[in-house]
Amino acid sequence: MAVKFQDYYEILGVSRDADEKKIKAAYRKLARKWHPDLHSGKDKEAAEEKFKSINEAYEVLSDSEKRGKYDRLGANWRMGDNFDPTSGMDGVNYYSTGNINPEDLQGFSDFFSTLFGGRPGGAHRSSSFHDVPLRGQDVESQIELSLEEAYQGVTKTFTLSSNAICPECRGQGIVDRGFCRSCGGTGSVRQPRTLEVKIPVGVYEGSRIRLKAQGGEGVSGGPRGDLHLKVHLLPHPVFQVKGNDVENSVVLHPEQAVLGDRVTIPTLDGPVHLTIPPHSHSGKRLRLKGKGWPARDGGRGDQYVIIKLDLPHTISEEEQELYRRIQEIRRTRHSKAQSGKHEGGGQQ
Repeated sequence: MAVKFQDYYEILGVSRDADEKKIKAAYRKLARKWHPDLHSGKDKEAAEEKFKSINEAYEVLSDSEKRGKYDRLGANWRMGDNFDPTSGMDGVNYYSTGNINPEDLQGFSDFFSTLFGGRPGGAHRSSSFHDVPLRGQDVESQIELSLEEAYQGVTKTFTLSSNAICPECRGQGIVDRGFCRSCGGTGSVRQPRTLEVKIPVGVYEGSRIRLKAQGGEGVSGGPRGDLHLKVHLLPHPVFQVKGNDVENSVVLHPEQAVLGDRVTIPTLDGPVHLTIPPHSHSGKRLRLKGKGWPARDGGRGDQYVIIKLDLPHTISEEEQELYRRIQEIRRTRHSKAQSGKHEGGGQQ
């Protein structure tokens, strides 16, 4: 039965005369790149297949006996060709002479099992499969803060789910001559961890906080990755942050807007008094200097108070009478102004 030929030299990206040092260096580089713990989603599945091919190639080329047997196939075999073990090339017997447990061959190609038979790797594979110390995967997560927490700074406790060494196989990915079912052969599982993080004063929406060595667990003694937290500010009932400035609104009655007034305004530091100038219209912005968000240079932005008018839905008889009086005054003033225009226009 023909099986697909595997070009192990091409898989590792080395020449056929590469020495042990070059083969090992190429393997370590590719293993770091394609280790499944460093990928996620659909990319993880592709990485697992690539990682298996890399380990299979290294399993053969790092073992002088296996490499010699592989090299005796000759130079005519190319990646993608079919290999027929019944051809008996170079007088080499490519059949296994022992009893083979199918679980022993799990993970490596049919080409490998046909050529070498028996268990792929034995004790050698157990060490080489995961002997490369790999830094853990960097983890990204989001942390939600109230506006007050972000403004003042706070120490937050939160729970994070990240990769940890599989306790079943101790990160090897293999149990009882087969891939570990607990971790799917990757050597890691998802586990929750409780962490404390110190939030600095004045973080913004979208700010990123790096926690060194708090990411995914390393492989084979490698260091942990980092944890990157992205800040999300929860909506606030009073304030809106826009850059270094803060906005809020104040609702005025008509007489306050017309006559002016002195009102109490909330700020991030507590309430302050604000003078409303006469003739303030709806939408007018009043500035409170230095009452905004902390700036990166150590300064502060400003707070802008936006005026909104509250027109009453119901008023008393006395208030109605006063509004009528105001209406009469405005009509009289308007009439006099119009008369003055006509009289002025009729003079020679």
